[in-house]
Amino acid sequence: MFTLDLNQMSQNEFLTKYWQKKPVVIKQGFKNFIDPISPDELAGLAMEETVESRLVYKKGEDWQAEFGPFEKYEHLGDSNWSLVVQALDNFSEEAAEIIEPFRFLPHWRLDDLMASFATAGGGVGPHVDNYDVFICQGSGKRHWRVGNNSKQNEVIAHEALLHVEAFTAIIDVELEPGDILYIPPGFPHEGIALEPSMSFSVGFRANSTVSLLSALADHLIDNELGTELLADSDRQAITHSGEITNKDYHSIKSQLTNLLENEDIFKSFVGKFLTNAKHDLDLMTSEEPFARDEVAELLTIHGIKRLGGLRAFYFEDTINEGVFYINGEQHHCSNDIAPVIKLLCDQCIITPEELAPWCDNEQFLTLMITLLDQGFWFWVEASE
Repeated sequence: MFTLDLNQMSQNEFLTKYWQKKPVVIKQGFKNFIDPISPDELAGLAMEETVESRLVYKKGEDWQAEFGPFEKYEHLGDSNWSLVVQALDNFSEEAAEIIEPFRFLPHWRLDDLMASFATAGGGVGPHVDNYDVFICQGSGKRHWRVGNNSKQNEVIAHEALLHVEAFTAIIDVELEPGDILYIPPGFPHEGIALEPSMSFSVGFRANSTVSLLSALADHLIDNELGTELLADSDRQAITHSGEITNKDYHSIKSQLTNLLENEDIFKSFVGKFLTNAKHDLDLMTSEEPFARDEVAELLTIHGIKRLGGLRAFYFEDTINEGVFYINGEQHHCSNDIAPVIKLLCDQCIITPEELAPWCDNEQFLTLMITLLDQGFWFWVEASE
């Protein structure tokens, strides 16, 4: 397990002073840090078809980028290249534990856990991210520079790399294993490995308005919603046919606002949208369906663990009505089991002691059989 030390700051102090405001270095945020995955294991994952990965390196003065899966790395040499793997939490249980200390932030804001291995001189160039990120230094050392949040001119260093022009650093630091660099959106930054090194980045992303509207439109189309026509049965004759009257303008605007204010439609969309997997899940479905008595017995012996990358949420005002969301789907259950549904959404691991009150509950057993069969949850030893 990883324990986060905010250097004498409480979680609320960090949020008040730094979150989405300014970058900060948290020295030894993870004490005695040991890489949860080795460079060779990361390179092996990048050879898999289902894993999103890329190589960034320089050929002379020109930046290059390639996307995986990769077959070999020997031709790259021993300096000036970097391998990046997205959504490592989907494929490595050990690495996914890095996310756990950051659960003082809502999990719906989580994007993924990204990992990179870089040889000496390796990096991805100066750039700006549109998400909050905690860069956790693993083995080795990297030199990081962070600039101020101001308008940065973009430079297309390569068709797959969007860089920014040189910037003046407000943070200039060498990160050692266990150090953490927090960077809010909009602050330019660049990290260069001083020696072969690993880095793990926990990213938190907020959706843009346009992405929400685009996803809402898809949701409405897929579910044949929002098909109501503008109604104007009280219309009066006009003398200026080219004019859009204030009344008509407000009628058109109300057509949209009425849709957004429809709690059933919009809340269902948000729940499904936020629980959609950001990357392919590493699903291992059960070979044979679980039986009711088998699950009831196993729940008294084993804990259950949520699949890496799986997203499960509930709304505070509808969970007691038995409404919750898993992997882009809305679910309904008896409000009697709302407390254990909260556990499923709040915790990655639930112990046998926490499950004990629900082992004979037919609704919960039915739900768990489905989730286990789908590979969304799996058994773990009680001590894990």
